[in-house]
Amino acid sequence: MIFVEAVKGLLVDLPRPKKIRYMWNFGFILGLYLFFQIVSGLFLTFYYVGGLELAFNSVDLLVRDVADGWFIRSFHAKGASVYFLCLYIHMFRGVYYQSYFLRSVWLVGCVIFILSMAVAFLGYVLPWGNMSFWGATVITNFFSAIPYFGKEVVVWLWGGFSVGGPTLTRFFSLHFLLPFVILLFVVIHVIFLHEVGRKKPLGISSFGDKVKFHPYFSYKDVLGFFILFVFFFVLVLGFPYYFSDSEKFLEANLLVTPVHIQPEWYFLAAYAVLRSIPKKLGGVVVLLLFILIFFFLPFMRERKIRGSQFFILFQILFFFWVVNVFLLTLVGGRPIEVPFLNLGRFFSIFYFVYFFDLFVVIFNYSKKVIRYIFI
Repeated sequence: MIFVEAVKGLLVDLPRPKKIRYMWNFGFILGLYLFFQIVSGLFLTFYYVGGLELAFNSVDLLVRDVADGWFIRSFHAKGASVYFLCLYIHMFRGVYYQSYFLRSVWLVGCVIFILSMAVAFLGYVLPWGNMSFWGATVITNFFSAIPYFGKEVVVWLWGGFSVGGPTLTRFFSLHFLLPFVILLFVVIHVIFLHEVGRKKPLGISSFGDKVKFHPYFSYKDVLGFFILFVFFFVLVLGFPYYFSDSEKFLEANLLVTPVHIQPEWYFLAAYAVLRSIPKKLGGVVVLLLFILIFFFLPFMRERKIRGSQFFILFQILFFFWVVNVFLLTLVGGRPIEVPFLNLGRFFSIFYFVYFFDLFVVIFNYSKKVIRYIFI
């Protein structure tokens, strides 16, 4: 009875600002797609067999011989793409409306983002196609750039001196367990959100301008979900291999390197930034900064006037930044050659220039810390 009352208080009677828009639907949609990914992944584990000799053949058996096995795999793979699409929209909406000033909510969301990237990478390796094998080899090798003990970390990740059976077993275990960790952080994310409450697009509190969640926003969330779900089903049923590289359909081969090694589309922007730096250590640092910069946003200098997203200059800069991320994604899918390499460097610079005020705050704060320690 207490549980029913708690759910009713959270999902029915909880007040919400009147003027939040459809852009606020993606948190609800992400929760549903996370549930879909966990359930469909559970069905895939019934047929997947880890190991160098059996991993690729077990996936092939699932697609060819198991009733509706192709649908389950396509549902899971395309579900990851839609999940990351919604995740990026959700994050970019937060950047635009300055939701990062709700620090606890934002920081937990950033942890969910990193864990989601880790789970997606681990799942990318499991089918043991040629692209999966070489992608795992390239990405895990970047840990060797860590000073002093980088090589030991790589050997520990591999479970040996190269990507092999122990690597696949570890990746499969982590890929199965981490989604439940994400689910835990989602619960924490929602709890923090309900503690601070949602804000208007202006970023101000709205105690006198709220309505109940149901039916005003519950119907809106369900409608937004079904519209996206139709697009998702068209993708699953009509274009099941649209985002798949041809190298994924070849079993992992130690002697044949793909002509162009690239990750899934939702990692291409980060990949373009990574390869824009010629040195391995520099590339890893820039890649980490590409991701971790979202953690720093809540610690920017507090603005006396919220809602600066409605200033025309802010809107223009944000529009170009989003287009820039899209262009980074396109460049990341192209070969490492001129002019794509130079374009990737240019777009990477603009990506960080957008957060210039954040770097100024970090620089000033670093000077204070250094002065406190040494002076």
